[in-house]
Amino acid sequence: VQLQASGGGSVQPGGTLRLSCTASGRTYVMGWFRQAPGKEREFVAAINMDWGGRISRYAESVKGRFTISGDSAKKMVYLQMNSLKPEDTAVYYCAARSGPSGSYDCWGQGTLVTVSS
Repeated sequence: VQLQASGGGSVQPGGTLRLSCTASGRTYVMGWFRQAPGKEREFVAAINMDWGGRISRYAESVKGRFTISGDSAKKMVYLQMNSLKPEDTAVYYCAARSGPSGSYDCWGQGTLVTVSS
């Protein structure tokens, strides 16, 4: 399964951005990770595609500000990011599990999100 992410950009603090990711095949879970300069990659949000996108989870740092949604028919996942903070600046990666269990085995190219005044 190949993943194609889009939607990054530059925004001022308090602004919004929406990331999109398209999968070339069926996935069971799709999610977003991010890596800030000099830091390790961290989990942001994930959603279960085989449950019609009804089950999602978030990192504590983005709860209440980010919303993940999925469209199983279109094989797409979205990350709506509101109230962005400078600490959200990072390269965001779309990831997926191609099987019903296990770890994320599919990764897209990163898309840069910069939050700065």
